[in-house]
Amino acid sequence: MAELLSPEIKACIGQASPSIHVEVTRRDLRKYAVSTGQKAKKYLDGDVAPPLFHFGYAMEILPVDELRKDGIAEDKLIPELPLKRLMAGSSDTVYHRPIYAGDKLVVTRKLKDLYEKEGRTGPLIFVVTEVVVETEAGEPVLNETTSLIAR
Repeated sequence: MAELLSPEIKACIGQASPSIHVEVTRRDLRKYAVSTGQKAKKYLDGDVAPPLFHFGYAMEILPVDELRKDGIAEDKLIPELPLKRLMAGSSDTVYHRPIYAGDKLVVTRKLKDLYEKEGRTGPLIFVVTEVVVETEAGEPVLNETTSLIAR
Protein backbone atom coordinates (compact mmCIF):
# COMPACT_ATOMS: atom_id res chain seq x y z
CA MET A 1 0.00 0.00 0.00
CA ALA A 2 1.36 3.41 -0.97
CA GLU A 3 1.72 5.97 1.81
CA LEU A 4 -1.18 8.44 1.62
CA LEU A 5 -0.25 10.51 4.66
CA SER A 6 2.60 12.87 3.82
CA PRO A 7 5.00 14.14 6.49
CA GLU A 8 3.20 17.52 6.26
CA ILE A 9 -0.15 15.90 7.04
CA LYS A 10 1.31 13.81 9.87
CA ALA A 11 2.91 16.96 11.34
CA CYS A 12 -0.63 18.14 12.20
CA ILE A 13 -0.98 15.41 14.85
CA GLY A 14 -1.04 17.06 18.26
CA GLN A 15 -2.44 20.40 17.07
CA ALA A 16 -5.41 21.81 18.95
CA SER A 17 -8.20 24.22 18.12
CA PRO A 18 -8.43 27.37 20.23
CA SER A 19 -10.17 26.58 23.51
CA ILE A 20 -13.79 27.62 23.87
CA HIS A 21 -14.84 29.13 27.21
CA VAL A 22 -18.51 28.75 28.14
CA GLU A 23 -20.75 29.26 31.12
CA VAL A 24 -23.48 26.63 31.30
CA THR A 25 -26.88 28.08 32.12
CA ARG A 26 -29.93 26.35 33.50
CA ARG A 27 -31.77 27.52 30.37
CA ASP A 28 -29.16 25.81 28.14
CA LEU A 29 -29.64 22.56 30.05
CA ARG A 30 -33.45 22.76 29.97
CA LYS A 31 -33.56 23.54 26.24
CA TYR A 32 -31.25 20.63 25.45
CA ALA A 33 -33.23 18.27 27.70
CA VAL A 34 -36.53 19.17 26.03
CA SER A 35 -35.11 19.04 22.49
CA THR A 36 -33.63 15.57 23.06
CA GLY A 37 -36.73 14.10 24.71
CA GLN A 38 -35.29 13.63 28.18
CA LYS A 39 -37.68 12.35 30.88
CA ALA A 40 -35.63 12.68 34.07
CA LYS A 41 -36.61 15.62 36.29
CA LYS A 42 -32.96 16.54 36.98
CA TYR A 43 -32.48 17.19 33.24
CA LEU A 44 -35.81 18.92 32.61
CA ASP A 45 -35.28 21.22 35.63
CA GLY A 46 -31.85 22.18 34.31
CA ASP A 47 -29.94 20.92 37.35
CA VAL A 48 -27.56 18.66 35.45
CA ALA A 49 -26.68 18.14 31.79
CA PRO A 50 -28.05 15.13 29.93
CA PRO A 51 -25.57 12.85 28.14
CA LEU A 52 -23.99 14.38 25.00
CA PHE A 53 -24.91 17.95 26.03
CA HIS A 54 -21.24 18.88 25.60
CA PHE A 55 -21.28 17.96 21.89
CA GLY A 56 -22.54 21.33 20.67
CA TYR A 57 -20.14 23.26 22.89
CA ALA A 58 -17.15 21.97 20.89
CA MET A 59 -18.53 23.50 17.68
CA GLU A 60 -18.01 27.00 16.38
CA ILE A 61 -21.14 29.07 15.86
CA LEU A 62 -20.95 30.39 12.30
CA PRO A 63 -23.21 32.27 9.91
CA VAL A 64 -25.10 30.02 7.49
CA ASP A 65 -23.09 31.26 4.49
CA GLU A 66 -19.89 29.94 6.09
CA LEU A 67 -21.22 26.37 6.37
CA ARG A 68 -20.72 23.57 3.85
CA LYS A 69 -23.59 22.45 1.62
CA ASP A 70 -24.51 19.80 4.23
CA GLY A 71 -24.91 22.48 6.93
CA ILE A 72 -21.76 21.54 8.86
CA ALA A 73 -18.83 23.88 9.52
CA GLU A 74 -15.55 23.12 7.79
CA ASP A 75 -13.32 21.32 10.31
CA LYS A 76 -10.19 23.46 10.49
CA LEU A 77 -8.44 20.99 12.78
CA ILE A 78 -8.34 18.22 10.18
CA PRO A 79 -5.76 18.77 7.43
CA GLU A 80 -6.57 18.37 3.74
CA LEU A 81 -6.58 14.61 3.15
CA PRO A 82 -5.95 12.75 -0.11
CA LEU A 83 -9.15 10.72 0.48
CA LYS A 84 -12.21 13.00 0.47
CA ARG A 85 -15.22 10.99 1.65
CA LEU A 86 -15.48 11.26 5.45
CA MET A 87 -17.64 8.89 7.49
CA ALA A 88 -18.31 8.62 11.19
CA GLY A 89 -16.19 6.00 12.91
CA SER A 90 -16.41 5.63 16.67
CA SER A 91 -16.92 7.75 19.74
CA ASP A 92 -15.88 7.02 23.31
CA THR A 93 -16.72 9.41 26.14
CA VAL A 94 -15.30 9.19 29.66
CA TYR A 95 -17.27 11.26 32.16
CA HIS A 96 -15.31 12.42 35.21
CA ARG A 97 -18.24 14.31 36.70
CA PRO A 98 -21.61 15.74 35.61
CA ILE A 99 -21.99 19.16 34.00
CA TYR A 100 -24.05 21.48 36.21
CA ALA A 101 -25.83 24.77 35.67
CA GLY A 102 -23.36 27.55 36.50
CA ASP A 103 -20.27 25.57 35.47
CA LYS A 104 -17.64 27.63 33.69
CA LEU A 105 -16.05 25.22 31.25
CA VAL A 106 -13.09 25.16 28.91
CA VAL A 107 -13.53 22.95 25.83
CA THR A 108 -10.41 22.04 23.85
CA ARG A 109 -10.30 19.83 20.75
CA LYS A 110 -7.09 18.16 19.62
CA LEU A 111 -6.02 16.08 16.62
CA LYS A 112 -4.84 12.98 18.43
CA ASP A 113 -3.82 10.69 15.55
CA LEU A 114 -3.90 10.03 11.80
CA TYR A 115 -3.20 6.59 10.41
CA GLU A 116 -3.84 4.41 7.36
CA LYS A 117 -5.28 0.95 6.87
CA GLU A 118 -6.17 -1.12 3.85
CA GLY A 119 -9.90 -1.81 3.71
CA ARG A 120 -11.81 -4.36 1.63
CA THR A 121 -12.47 -1.78 -1.07
CA GLY A 122 -9.24 0.19 -0.83
CA PRO A 123 -7.22 2.46 1.45
CA LEU A 124 -8.69 4.16 4.52
CA ILE A 125 -7.42 7.04 6.63
CA PHE A 126 -8.48 7.20 10.28
CA VAL A 127 -8.70 10.64 11.90
CA VAL A 128 -8.76 10.56 15.70
CA THR A 129 -9.72 13.67 17.66
CA GLU A 130 -10.12 14.27 21.38
CA VAL A 131 -12.34 16.80 23.11
CA VAL A 132 -11.28 17.68 26.65
CA VAL A 133 -13.78 19.49 28.85
CA GLU A 134 -12.65 20.85 32.19
CA THR A 135 -13.66 23.61 34.56
CA GLU A 136 -11.81 26.92 34.47
CA ALA A 137 -10.08 25.71 37.66
CA GLY A 138 -8.74 22.68 35.73
CA GLU A 139 -11.07 20.03 37.17
CA PRO A 140 -11.64 17.26 34.59
CA VAL A 141 -15.26 16.98 33.41
CA LEU A 142 -15.01 14.65 30.40
CA ASN A 143 -12.84 13.37 27.59
CA GLU A 144 -14.32 12.31 24.27
CA THR A 145 -12.29 10.47 21.64
CA THR A 146 -13.86 10.33 18.19
CA SER A 147 -12.70 8.79 14.93
CA LEU A 148 -13.61 9.63 11.37
CA ILE A 149 -12.78 7.42 8.41
CA ALA A 150 -11.75 8.86 5.06
CA ARG A 151 -12.03 6.72 1.95
